[in-house]
Amino acid sequence: MEDRSTTGSWRNKLGFWKWAIASVLFRLILTYFSKNLNLSSRPEVSTPLTSLRRLAEGYWLKQLSMSPYSGSMYHGSPLLLSILGPLTVKKIGGLSSELLCRCRIHAACTARLHLLSSQPKLCQFHILYLDFFVRISLSSVKNQHTFGYSLVSVVADFISAILIRATGTSLVRAHLHNCKALGLDKLCKGNEAVPSGDVAALVYLWNPFTIVSCIGFNTSAIENMFVVMSLYGASAGIVPLAAFGWVVSSHLSLYPIVLVIPVVFLLGYGLDAPPRKLFAQSNLKGGEKISADHAELKSLNDKFSKTYFSWRRVVTFFFWAFVWTSYVLIMCAISMKEYGGLGEMFKRTYGFILAIEDLSPNIGVLWYFFAEVFDFFRNFFLIVFHVNILFMILPLAIRLNHRPCFLAFLYLAVSSMLKSYPSVGDSALYLSLLVLFVNELAEMQFTFFLFCGYVGISLLSPVMHNLWIWRGTGNANFYFATAIGYACFQIILVVESVSAMLNHDRKIRKLCNNV
Repeated sequence: MEDRSTTGSWRNKLGFWKWAIASVLFRLILTYFSKNLNLSSRPEVSTPLTSLRRLAEGYWLKQLSMSPYSGSMYHGSPLLLSILGPLTVKKIGGLSSELLCRCRIHAACTARLHLLSSQPKLCQFHILYLDFFVRISLSSVKNQHTFGYSLVSVVADFISAILIRATGTSLVRAHLHNCKALGLDKLCKGNEAVPSGDVAALVYLWNPFTIVSCIGFNTSAIENMFVVMSLYGASAGIVPLAAFGWVVSSHLSLYPIVLVIPVVFLLGYGLDAPPRKLFAQSNLKGGEKISADHAELKSLNDKFSKTYFSWRRVVTFFFWAFVWTSYVLIMCAISMKEYGGLGEMFKRTYGFILAIEDLSPNIGVLWYFFAEVFDFFRNFFLIVFHVNILFMILPLAIRLNHRPCFLAFLYLAVSSMLKSYPSVGDSALYLSLLVLFVNELAEMQFTFFLFCGYVGISLLSPVMHNLWIWRGTGNANFYFATAIGYACFQIILVVESVSAMLNHDRKIRKLCNNV
């Protein structure tokens, strides 16, 4: 029997790596055709915060000794300019191809104006040729994305999947030990057949949202990697890694700052487990008749799920968070020394996020609302929408403090629903984290309805955008309707997943009372 189980586990591992490598190859193949797909211009894929086009523009401005935030194009971290900026241009004769292309555009426009002023009748062919040259040059500037950044996105997705797999493995192991400690061996048999870590990692790698974000030339893959890194570090007890991932992810997109609560619960209490009072009740029932096997299981349970709060690890986490925050701010201050300092960076990044200055269409609902609201009420509704996220944090933390990883999924889903500039990359992350709890959420309702809803929105959104922007046969309400539907499906997902998890805890409580 042991040989069969070992052989089965090896087959599962080989199957996982085959599919993981296939997903990497699939991404590399799609990257070759990325210019034809033109996903970088899709509002569902790229946002004003994650667009690589805007990052390339900011890097170009910085190369010309100008502020990267000039012109209100770039609103990301200045550290990304130094790390990813060189990957957005190619070198030709010591100069960037983008700079050469802009020089050619300037020369072509100057020649066109000269021809129009001197010989307006005899040079129509030359003028048409120069117009064609300008358009081709502008197209080459827009599509100046090298293979280097595509490779970075593929690597980031692969690292995220591996960390999700490791986190899922730890969650399954902890769940099995907790069930055995409570004497619920029957509940553990079904969970051994579903390696939720492997499934969640493959869902992340093969999710169409993840794939289009990877080849859509944006920074969503990197932001997701640091979020997953924080959760993995907290679940594995690697405090410096958890603090580093949390600080960097919060620095890049602000909203992951709410993950400090589930990270603190992970470090303080341990991995997800049934309500902690059930373990105290089982110990009281056992009394002095606890066998050696049960004592061993109890020690394993203390390892995975603590009934006490470990303040030492939490204090260490905040110490490392302070260290990494100081380091990030110092690096940003050095990068922005000649362009307004940290004050300019905060105004152009976090201020841009909170003020919702860019009202270009996206898959969220805030762009339409603030395009229609009167300016007199704008500040009031800004406070309402941002505080709405904070209102959900405390009740969920109180009710689900014993399941910090599931709490992190909820926070990410709520943030994706109410953030200023959402994209499908946000949904790709929380959907993969949801699969980590496939065993606990086996009785979740409306799963097929939600699946069809996400697929339908994914197909309708580009169609409605095309009817509105390009064909002119629709209006903004066409595209906003898909955004409303998308938000409704996310609300249903959050409500049903919380309900299913609470029902699972109630089921465990009833089984413990019957033991």
